[in-house]
Amino acid sequence: MDYQDRTLVCVECQQEFVFTAGEQLFFHDKNFKNEPRRCKACKAKQRSAGSGDVVAPRVETQALCSQCGRQTTVPFRPSQGRPVYCRECFQARRGALSSDNPAN
Repeated sequence: MDYQDRTLVCVECQQEFVFTAGEQLFFHDKNFKNEPRRCKACKAKQRSAGSGDVVAPRVETQALCSQCGRQTTVPFRPSQGRPVYCRECFQARRGALSSDNPAN
């Protein structure tokens, strides 16, 4: 696909900025569906403002351990069809996997 530089308008400052052919290729390679909405200056300002005191709430979900069947709390939302392990079973599996692979 042949990419050409395009001029876009920033949603923050309303200034025009160039979405280069190289950036478009990068977006295509990363399978990004949306083009950038902010210029580099506004993106940097937003990124630095986001690193302040704002902390995302921790997600904790009740689940049954796929190995021992005990009720456990995990720090994520489990995906359907994927096993969930309690801390003890997870650490035991992790230890068994690392001893099977001495390269780690």
